[in-house]
Amino acid sequence: MKLGEKQKLVIVKKVDFGVYLAEPGKEEKRVLLPAKQVPEGSLDGDGLEVFLYKDSSDRMIATKRQPMLTLGKTAVLKVLEIGRIGAFLDWGLEKDLFLPFKEMTKKVKPGDEILVTLYIDKSERLCASMKGLYDLLQTDSPYQKEDMVSGRIYEFSDNFGTFVAVDDTYSAMIPAFEDCSKLQVGDVVTARITNIKPDGKLDLTLRAKAYMQMDADADKVMRVIDAYAGVLPFNDKASPEVIKKEFQMSKNAFKRAVGRLYKEHRIEITDRSIRKLT
Repeated sequence: MKLGEKQKLVIVKKVDFGVYLAEPGKEEKRVLLPAKQVPEGSLDGDGLEVFLYKDSSDRMIATKRQPMLTLGKTAVLKVLEIGRIGAFLDWGLEKDLFLPFKEMTKKVKPGDEILVTLYIDKSERLCASMKGLYDLLQTDSPYQKEDMVSGRIYEFSDNFGTFVAVDDTYSAMIPAFEDCSKLQVGDVVTARITNIKPDGKLDLTLRAKAYMQMDADADKVMRVIDAYAGVLPFNDKASPEVIKKEFQMSKNAFKRAVGRLYKEHRIEITDRSIRKLT
């Protein structure tokens, strides 16, 4: 019998308070399905599909109710309350699901809706985790390049970018050069698909298409130049890392914005700087 999963077991004994279930041929290991959940007319030997978890006394128990989350899957669950060592989540069963503080990627509060997975802890109890979601998200989304999608942020990486679960289901990422500093884990964003990788993972952007974004980027470049008293100490050949740090945009976007400003005679470009023209 598998804790945290749906499975088909057979009735091996009926009692006043329910039925005992077991795997076929393994009747020595039994689990109780409470009487209120036993289908009317059930007989010994009947097969029932159930989910196994542990009750408040840490006894394995079966339920016919459909949990919102099973092992190896992800789901968005609502935080009900915060306890001494973690939070409790609603997952559709009689006993709330425990999320330890050490498995959180941000501090949560009652009412939050968070993306989690299910695992079995060292005490063989089912718990939730906000970590390890990357390998569990699907890569077979129905979307195409340039589609607008909605996704929930679940992790940040300085090296790679901002990880997003599109529709709370599909694996996606916003590249590191985009400015996501005002976002946090759990935020739902609207983004555009810029690329679909061979493995099915999605690349996203929060930015508009280049021709729509250029004016905003040009204004941002001018604000940074003003912050440097009118002389930027590097030109459009600066490294992508420098550009990301100063402007939170890609080098291509930066060069487009600088090109726009140059054509409008608002700046001049030298070998070592970009200077504002008055």
